[in-house]
Amino acid sequence: MKSTQNLPKDGFAGLRENLASDATSGFIVFLLALPLSLGIAKASDFPPIMGLVTAIIGGMVVSLFMGSRLSIKGPAAGLIVIVAGAVSEFGGGEMGWHLALGAMVVAGIVQILFGVFKLGKLMDFFPLSAVHGMLAAIGLIIIGKQIPVFLDVNPALTKGKEPLELFASIPEFIREMDPRATLIGAISFAIMMFWPKIKNPIIKKIPAPLVVLAIAIPAELYMDFQTTEPKYALVHIGNLLDNIKWNVDFSGFSQTGTFVKFVIMFALVGSLESLLTVKAMDMLDPFRRKSDANKDLIATGLGNTLAAILGGLPMISEVARSSANIANGAKTRWANFFHGFFILAFVLLGSHLIELIPNAALAAMLITVGIKLAHPKEFIHSFEIGKEQLLIFVVTIIFTLGVDLLVGIGAGILTEIIVNLVNGKPLKAIFNAPTEVSFTDDEYLVEISEAAVFTNFLGIKRKLEAIPPTFHVVIDFTKTKLVDHSVMENIQHFKHDYEHTGGTVEIMGLHEHEPVSKHKLAARKRK
Repeated sequence: MKSTQNLPKDGFAGLRENLASDATSGFIVFLLALPLSLGIAKASDFPPIMGLVTAIIGGMVVSLFMGSRLSIKGPAAGLIVIVAGAVSEFGGGEMGWHLALGAMVVAGIVQILFGVFKLGKLMDFFPLSAVHGMLAAIGLIIIGKQIPVFLDVNPALTKGKEPLELFASIPEFIREMDPRATLIGAISFAIMMFWPKIKNPIIKKIPAPLVVLAIAIPAELYMDFQTTEPKYALVHIGNLLDNIKWNVDFSGFSQTGTFVKFVIMFALVGSLESLLTVKAMDMLDPFRRKSDANKDLIATGLGNTLAAILGGLPMISEVARSSANIANGAKTRWANFFHGFFILAFVLLGSHLIELIPNAALAAMLITVGIKLAHPKEFIHSFEIGKEQLLIFVVTIIFTLGVDLLVGIGAGILTEIIVNLVNGKPLKAIFNAPTEVSFTDDEYLVEISEAAVFTNFLGIKRKLEAIPPTFHVVIDFTKTKLVDHSVMENIQHFKHDYEHTGGTVEIMGLHEHEPVSKHKLAARKRK
């Protein structure tokens, strides 16, 4: 465990202490975030410049208040499906954008309330396989939406098509593709896929999206896209100062059902993705600092409220940019600030360069994001944990693709509940696991009865978090009939975090349970 004396300082003292490392990392993340923010905005049916507005606010404003030190706030591919769906259901085009912003403002306020009432812990209510299924479905939808952009076909061919219809229309898109733009897209895709496999540590530090732009823009200039290609072949952003104004329209509230649905989806999915990223970044933080999840929700909600008023996309703690931030030596929240600052400077001084980017290149970047989310290894991983986890994973994907995200995550939760009942979970233990905590001889004993599953883990977690640091903790599952995969993984996270405070954790009683697979975090039921 790192000594607290060696921890980087926070606030302005941290800025002075770590200026070089945080500015350097912020600059590298800016190179990664700039094209992705443009692509995410465009894929969300927002004006592309609004992706940059969100990244600027997420960096320069939210960094000052956030509860995590190393996460990068900005627009995320994982919310494309919800944002584009909101624009479409509110009427599409510019009107749909303005009305969707109204739901985003309210969702931002809901996120603030989540943090104020300390609901960051609700992340643990969602079964992990359903969450991964939701992300995989989002990945598939991103791929489906970006293939026609990658092939540079007329956007009119995709208008009104649902995800499954987009996949069914791929042969038509191929017939209508633009060979020159598609060539740029194909080269961009190859760079995005194979750049991470490069072994040279110096070359690896160059962000793949920057390499894409370094090749795509000269290729576009050589082929003279500005005069030989349709307008939709290139990015168009306009002037930042002309676009920064009151863009939100709350009249969409008259469509009560649609408005409420998207408020829930923005607040729920955005908070869930953001909290999962913050949790993951804490595990990568070389100083093992623990983020304040509720404070981070408040800061993200404030950022989302401001961004939506001005016309921007919703933001989260974005996993790829946050991982790159840590990998490039960031020490404090100021790296996030610098990432936003460099985007602002570039938009003010070099916006004409942005309008040289082919949309096919941005689509290639987003398709690689979709592939990562829906990679076959995600299916294999779920199967290795247990066949029932694969079932939950696939059910979530099917309902998300066929209906929407809210129904998809609900179907995943319901499937997990049914699976747990079949595996022996008593009905009375659905939302409550009798948990007794006793203390003797510098040791805390936590005895859990009936069943430990995702629906009742919040009660267990509350008692675990009440245990002071530096003690020996024994978690006893002897009296349980079932321990599901989500609890197995969350208990491991608790063990990891607690032992970094100087304590020790021993897990006992699982020898009387039979795992449903050979995976170390598989669900276990009484023999």
